[in-house]
Amino acid sequence: MEIERGILAKNDAFAAENRARLKAGGIVSLNLLAGPGAGKTTLLVETLRALGARVPAAVIEGDQQTANDAERIRATGTPAVQINTGKGCHLDAHMVGHALEELPLPPGGLLFIENVGNLVCPAAFDLGEDKRVTLLSVTEGEDKPLKYPDIFQTADLVLLTKTDLLPHLDVDVDAIERNIQRINPVASILHVNAKSPGGLAAWLGWLGDLRRQRLAELAAEAEGRARALRTAAEALP
Repeated sequence: MEIERGILAKNDAFAAENRARLKAGGIVSLNLLAGPGAGKTTLLVETLRALGARVPAAVIEGDQQTANDAERIRATGTPAVQINTGKGCHLDAHMVGHALEELPLPPGGLLFIENVGNLVCPAAFDLGEDKRVTLLSVTEGEDKPLKYPDIFQTADLVLLTKTDLLPHLDVDVDAIERNIQRINPVASILHVNAKSPGGLAAWLGWLGDLRRQRLAELAAEAEGRARALRTAAEALP
């Protein structure tokens, strides 16, 4: 237990550094968590295509092996850094800090961190993100939030993915939502799919609201600094 607390304390210190760096640049960062096959990379690819050149973005990809996902991201024209964890089952804040050194971070843009596909380990590690987004495919069953509570308990948003498959499945979506809310009553829940027109509309709207809030905060801080400078200038002899 003491060893675990020490590891997490060290990780939290690196996470605080990452968070301060990203916030100073006005960058909104999101940690995407899910089990393998929930659709994280597909969601990212289609999201980046939808955002196009209007919203600058960058991606950190986490996998045990291969650079396949980073290559898919780069094919959209978005800069991406691949982190391979080997036998590790999650990203940590130190890894992400090193990846940030390699990325052209767009001021006022979005940073997506796609964590290793795992419903257990990633939940314990703060990466310095602004928001945690947990993906759950409707093909995974109603009881996943109850079996793997931590990854849902720490989520700011839960995306139910592959909803275009619902007509072909024997799954109770209301039961999935009830189980998520049982674990995390305050998390937002959105239905998305990457195949149907408008399937990402709610997600894109959520991202837009988040980015507008961050840019408004930056503008308010800049205006405050400008007022302080004008006051100081007026006080000069």
